[in-house]
Amino acid sequence: MPEATPIKVLVVDDEPLAVERLQLLLARVEGVTLVGTANDGEGALRIAEAVSPDVVLLDIAMPGMDGIDVARALSESDVDPVVIFVTAFDNFAVAAFDVAAIDYLMKPVDPARLERALARVRDHLAGGRREARPDTGHVEEFWVPDHNGLVRISASDIHRVTAERDYMRLHVGARSWLIHRTIGKLEEDLDPALFIRVHRSVILRRDTITGLFRDEAGHWTARLSDSGEQRIGRSYVDDVKKFAGR
Repeated sequence: MPEATPIKVLVVDDEPLAVERLQLLLARVEGVTLVGTANDGEGALRIAEAVSPDVVLLDIAMPGMDGIDVARALSESDVDPVVIFVTAFDNFAVAAFDVAAIDYLMKPVDPARLERALARVRDHLAGGRREARPDTGHVEEFWVPDHNGLVRISASDIHRVTAERDYMRLHVGARSWLIHRTIGKLEEDLDPALFIRVHRSVILRRDTITGLFRDEAGHWTARLSDSGEQRIGRSYVDDVKKFAGR
Protein backbone atom coordinates (compact mmCIF):
# COMPACT_ATOMS: atom_id res chain seq x y z
CA MET A 1 0.00 0.00 0.00
CA PRO A 2 1.56 3.38 -1.01
CA GLU A 3 2.47 5.79 1.76
CA ALA A 4 0.43 8.96 2.14
CA THR A 5 1.97 12.09 0.71
CA PRO A 6 3.60 14.11 3.53
CA ILE A 7 1.87 17.29 4.61
CA LYS A 8 3.95 20.33 3.61
CA VAL A 9 4.28 22.74 6.55
CA LEU A 10 5.37 26.39 6.63
CA VAL A 11 6.24 27.90 10.03
CA VAL A 12 5.81 31.65 10.57
CA ASP A 13 6.85 33.38 13.79
CA ASP A 14 8.87 36.53 14.52
CA GLU A 15 10.62 34.81 17.47
CA PRO A 16 13.53 32.60 16.32
CA LEU A 17 13.25 30.40 19.42
CA ALA A 18 9.58 29.75 18.71
CA VAL A 19 10.44 28.76 15.14
CA GLU A 20 13.17 26.44 16.40
CA ARG A 21 10.83 24.78 18.91
CA LEU A 22 8.21 24.12 16.23
CA GLN A 23 10.88 22.69 13.95
CA LEU A 24 11.92 20.26 16.69
CA LEU A 25 8.31 19.26 17.38
CA LEU A 26 7.54 18.74 13.69
CA ALA A 27 10.63 16.53 13.32
CA ARG A 28 8.96 14.06 15.70
CA VAL A 29 5.68 13.90 13.74
CA GLU A 30 5.37 11.32 11.00
CA GLY A 31 3.94 12.32 7.66
CA VAL A 32 4.93 15.99 7.68
CA THR A 33 7.64 17.89 5.82
CA LEU A 34 8.88 21.34 6.80
CA VAL A 35 9.09 23.31 3.55
CA GLY A 36 10.06 26.70 4.95
CA THR A 37 10.11 29.23 7.78
CA ALA A 38 9.46 32.97 7.88
CA ASN A 39 9.88 35.66 10.53
CA ASP A 40 7.36 38.20 9.24
CA GLY A 41 4.13 38.42 7.31
CA GLU A 42 5.52 39.67 4.02
CA GLY A 43 8.13 36.94 3.99
CA ALA A 44 5.48 34.34 4.77
CA LEU A 45 3.46 35.32 1.71
CA ARG A 46 6.50 35.20 -0.56
CA ILE A 47 7.60 31.78 0.70
CA ALA A 48 4.04 30.41 0.57
CA GLU A 49 3.79 31.41 -3.08
CA ALA A 50 7.10 29.67 -3.81
CA VAL A 51 6.59 26.39 -1.91
CA SER A 52 2.75 25.99 -1.86
CA PRO A 53 2.43 24.62 1.70
CA ASP A 54 -0.55 22.51 2.75
CA VAL A 55 -0.63 24.13 6.18
CA VAL A 56 0.86 27.22 7.80
CA LEU A 57 1.67 27.27 11.53
CA LEU A 58 1.16 30.98 11.98
CA ASP A 59 1.94 33.31 14.87
CA ILE A 60 -0.59 36.12 15.34
CA ALA A 61 1.16 38.90 17.25
CA MET A 62 3.89 39.95 14.81
CA PRO A 63 5.13 43.47 14.02
CA GLY A 64 3.94 44.94 10.76
CA MET A 65 1.64 42.49 9.01
CA ASP A 66 0.16 40.33 11.79
CA GLY A 67 -1.01 36.74 11.51
CA ILE A 68 -4.67 37.61 10.94
CA ASP A 69 -3.69 39.79 7.96
CA VAL A 70 -1.44 37.02 6.63
CA ALA A 71 -4.25 34.46 6.93
CA ARG A 72 -6.65 36.73 5.04
CA ALA A 73 -4.09 37.31 2.29
CA LEU A 74 -3.39 33.58 1.99
CA SER A 75 -7.10 32.77 1.74
CA GLU A 76 -7.37 35.14 -1.21
CA SER A 77 -4.29 33.74 -2.96
CA ASP A 78 -3.94 30.84 -5.37
CA VAL A 79 -2.07 28.90 -2.66
CA ASP A 80 -4.82 29.05 0.03
CA PRO A 81 -3.25 26.69 2.62
CA VAL A 82 -4.89 25.50 5.82
CA VAL A 83 -4.03 27.78 8.77
CA ILE A 84 -3.24 26.78 12.35
CA PHE A 85 -2.64 29.77 14.60
CA VAL A 86 0.09 29.44 17.23
CA THR A 87 0.05 32.21 19.82
CA ALA A 88 0.77 33.12 23.43
CA PHE A 89 -2.53 35.02 23.68
CA ASP A 90 -6.09 33.65 23.93
CA ASN A 91 -7.91 36.85 22.96
CA PHE A 92 -7.64 36.32 19.20
CA ALA A 93 -10.13 33.44 19.04
CA VAL A 94 -12.95 35.40 17.42
CA ALA A 95 -10.59 36.81 14.78
CA ALA A 96 -9.27 33.29 14.16
CA PHE A 97 -12.82 32.12 13.52
CA ASP A 98 -13.37 35.01 11.10
CA VAL A 99 -10.51 33.83 8.87
CA ALA A 100 -11.53 30.14 9.12
CA ALA A 101 -8.42 28.81 10.85
CA ILE A 102 -8.68 25.06 11.32
CA ASP A 103 -7.13 25.15 14.81
CA TYR A 104 -5.64 27.48 17.43
CA LEU A 105 -2.67 26.39 19.58
CA MET A 106 -1.38 28.11 22.68
CA LYS A 107 2.33 28.59 23.39
CA PRO A 108 4.25 26.72 24.61
CA VAL A 109 2.85 24.20 22.14
CA ASP A 110 2.09 20.79 23.61
CA PRO A 111 3.46 18.04 21.29
CA ALA A 112 0.32 15.90 21.55
CA ARG A 113 -1.88 18.92 20.87
CA LEU A 114 0.17 19.73 17.76
CA GLU A 115 -0.23 16.17 16.51
CA ARG A 116 -4.01 16.36 16.96
CA ALA A 117 -4.09 19.64 15.02
CA LEU A 118 -2.08 18.12 12.18
CA ALA A 119 -4.38 15.09 12.19
CA ARG A 120 -7.28 17.48 11.62
CA VAL A 121 -5.37 18.99 8.71
CA ARG A 122 -4.78 15.51 7.26
CA ASP A 123 -8.50 14.67 7.52
CA HIS A 124 -9.40 18.03 6.01
CA LEU A 125 -7.07 17.56 3.05
CA ALA A 126 -8.30 14.00 2.51
CA GLY A 127 -11.84 15.33 2.27
CA GLY A 128 -10.96 18.04 -0.22
CA ARG A 129 -10.33 21.75 0.15
CA ARG A 130 -12.83 24.10 1.71
CA GLU A 131 -15.88 24.64 -0.43
CA ALA A 132 -17.45 28.05 -0.54
CA ARG A 133 -20.61 28.16 1.53
CA PRO A 134 -23.32 30.81 1.32
CA ASP A 135 -22.94 33.46 4.00
CA THR A 136 -26.05 33.11 6.15
CA GLY A 137 -24.97 35.87 8.51
CA HIS A 138 -25.17 33.44 11.45
CA VAL A 139 -22.23 32.09 13.43
CA GLU A 140 -21.75 28.38 12.78
CA GLU A 141 -18.97 27.70 15.30
CA PHE A 142 -17.15 29.20 18.27
CA TRP A 143 -13.56 29.13 19.56
CA VAL A 144 -13.63 28.60 23.33
CA PRO A 145 -10.84 28.35 25.97
CA ASP A 146 -10.10 24.76 27.00
CA HIS A 147 -7.20 23.91 29.33
CA ASN A 148 -3.97 25.04 27.57
CA GLY A 149 -5.59 25.89 24.24
CA LEU A 150 -8.87 26.55 22.53
CA VAL A 151 -11.37 24.23 20.91
CA ARG A 152 -13.86 24.78 18.15
CA ILE A 153 -17.54 24.11 18.95
CA SER A 154 -20.18 23.80 16.27
CA ALA A 155 -23.15 26.06 17.02
CA SER A 156 -25.52 23.23 16.13
CA ASP A 157 -24.05 21.13 18.99
CA ILE A 158 -24.98 23.71 21.63
CA HIS A 159 -28.00 22.67 23.69
CA ARG A 160 -28.38 25.75 25.86
CA VAL A 161 -26.84 29.18 26.46
CA THR A 162 -27.00 30.79 29.91
CA ALA A 163 -25.83 34.26 30.90
CA GLU A 164 -23.32 34.78 33.70
CA ARG A 165 -22.80 38.52 34.03
CA ASP A 166 -20.61 39.60 31.09
CA TYR A 167 -20.08 36.01 29.94
CA MET A 168 -22.19 33.41 28.18
CA ARG A 169 -21.95 29.71 29.08
CA LEU A 170 -22.31 27.38 26.11
CA HIS A 171 -23.70 24.00 27.20
CA VAL A 172 -22.85 20.97 25.06
CA GLY A 173 -24.06 17.76 26.69
CA ALA A 174 -22.51 17.49 30.15
CA ARG A 175 -19.77 20.04 29.36
CA SER A 176 -19.85 23.81 29.16
CA TRP A 177 -17.56 26.68 28.17
CA LEU A 178 -17.57 30.43 28.85
CA ILE A 179 -17.21 33.08 26.17
CA HIS A 180 -17.11 36.86 26.59
CA ARG A 181 -20.20 38.10 24.79
CA THR A 182 -23.58 39.62 25.64
CA ILE A 183 -26.69 37.49 25.30
CA GLY A 184 -28.19 40.04 22.93
CA LYS A 185 -25.23 39.75 20.57
CA LEU A 186 -25.27 35.97 20.84
CA GLU A 187 -28.98 35.91 20.03
CA GLU A 188 -28.21 37.87 16.85
CA ASP A 189 -25.32 35.56 15.94
CA LEU A 190 -27.20 32.27 16.35
CA ASP A 191 -29.55 30.97 13.66
CA PRO A 192 -33.16 31.64 14.81
CA ALA A 193 -34.24 28.55 12.90
CA LEU A 194 -32.20 26.51 15.41
CA PHE A 195 -32.36 28.60 18.60
CA ILE A 196 -34.96 30.50 20.56
CA ARG A 197 -34.56 32.87 23.50
CA VAL A 198 -36.88 31.85 26.33
CA HIS A 199 -35.63 34.06 29.16
CA ARG A 200 -33.58 37.22 29.56
CA SER A 201 -30.61 34.98 30.44
CA VAL A 202 -31.34 31.75 28.52
CA ILE A 203 -31.32 30.64 24.88
CA LEU A 204 -32.37 27.09 23.99
CA ARG A 205 -31.81 25.01 20.91
CA ARG A 206 -35.33 24.51 19.60
CA ASP A 207 -35.15 20.73 19.24
CA THR A 208 -34.27 20.31 22.93
CA ILE A 209 -37.75 21.54 23.90
CA THR A 210 -40.03 18.50 24.25
CA GLY A 211 -43.03 20.11 25.91
CA LEU A 212 -44.56 23.16 27.56
CA PHE A 213 -46.71 23.44 30.65
CA ARG A 214 -48.21 26.16 32.82
CA ASP A 215 -48.24 25.91 36.61
CA GLU A 216 -50.98 27.00 38.98
CA ALA A 217 -49.48 30.49 39.22
CA GLY A 218 -49.69 30.86 35.44
CA HIS A 219 -45.93 30.59 34.77
CA TRP A 220 -44.90 28.72 31.63
CA THR A 221 -42.06 26.20 31.69
CA ALA A 222 -40.34 24.21 28.95
CA ARG A 223 -39.61 20.51 29.39
CA LEU A 224 -36.24 19.60 27.90
CA SER A 225 -34.89 16.49 26.21
CA ASP A 226 -32.37 15.94 29.03
CA SER A 227 -35.33 15.66 31.50
CA GLY A 228 -34.65 19.16 32.78
CA GLU A 229 -36.99 22.14 32.87
CA GLN A 230 -36.56 25.82 32.01
CA ARG A 231 -38.85 28.62 33.23
CA ILE A 232 -39.95 30.86 30.35
CA GLY A 233 -39.71 34.60 30.93
CA ARG A 234 -43.01 36.49 30.63
CA SER A 235 -41.82 38.60 27.71
CA TYR A 236 -40.82 35.47 25.76
CA VAL A 237 -43.97 33.39 26.26
CA ASP A 238 -45.63 34.53 23.02
CA ASP A 239 -42.56 33.64 20.94
CA VAL A 240 -42.35 30.21 22.52
CA LYS A 241 -46.06 29.61 21.93
CA LYS A 242 -45.63 30.54 18.27
CA PHE A 243 -42.75 28.08 18.08
CA ALA A 244 -45.15 25.44 19.44
CA GLY A 245 -47.79 26.41 16.90
CA ARG A 246 -50.16 27.87 19.49
